[in-house]
Amino acid sequence: MIRIGANPICWSNDDRQDIGGHISLEQCLSEASAIGIEGMELGHKFPREPGALKAKLGEYGMDFVGGWYSTFLLDRDAEAEFEAARDHIALVKGAGTDIFIVCECTRTVHGDEASPLHARPVLTEEEWERFLPRLTRFAELLKAEGLRIAYHHHMGTVIQTGAEIDRMMAGTGPAFTLLLDTGHATWGGADPADLARRYRDRIVHVHVKDVRTDVARQAAQEDWSFLTSVLAGVYTVPGDGSVDYVSVFKALPDYSGWVVIEAEQDPDKAHPATYVKLGYDNLTRFLAEAGLKR
Repeated sequence: MIRIGANPICWSNDDRQDIGGHISLEQCLSEASAIGIEGMELGHKFPREPGALKAKLGEYGMDFVGGWYSTFLLDRDAEAEFEAARDHIALVKGAGTDIFIVCECTRTVHGDEASPLHARPVLTEEEWERFLPRLTRFAELLKAEGLRIAYHHHMGTVIQTGAEIDRMMAGTGPAFTLLLDTGHATWGGADPADLARRYRDRIVHVHVKDVRTDVARQAAQEDWSFLTSVLAGVYTVPGDGSVDYVSVFKALPDYSGWVVIEAEQDPDKAHPATYVKLGYDNLTRFLAEAGLKR
């Protein structure tokens, strides 16, 4: 069964909290609920106590989808990372999901508006050899807690390109599973439909953001940072950019889980409720065209 969720970053940015800072959590949730959104991912305005988080979403008829956790597995082993993650593990489990979203953030530049994307970290051979077994072990530890790791490849991080996604997937064990993000894949130079086709059995979570290729091209030419690119409109909602979503979903014929609208935009330029409604309407049509059932 497919369920459509959203990320509050469509309303208020987490990396620069002044972007959409004036929009209340209640406005975000009421607008999302009115559109038909069934669940929300975590944002910085949400309660951090499991019962309170679940109750707040329940006020608007929504479930908790999951929330970002930054790993630093290049700097510490899986057991140390697992200990550091205990509070987030308790939050995720207590609020009612088994999806544990992870992104390796050692030396990342995506949150630094002054750092161009070309300055992002690229792993050495020695780092790959250290990183991949730790990813597998961390996934195994989460699985023992009843959680599924959903690794989020992301611009500005050590896993950005299609080749890096491929190496990560080839070098990790069966407990390690993937979050497919159509926007980050496309901007990073990969074909999200191809990734979906090849890794369909290990994809447990999907983020749907679209890419304005003219902005992505300008960002590369002028060496922009991730946040500069976002504010310029590199991302948008499904159907408003270049991603072929019907092909992506046709490559995931047996997918069951959340499909999450997560399009970072400047709310002063892209009215959140208007754009999320556009994305929701397009997404329901794409899912139907691809033959996926809700």
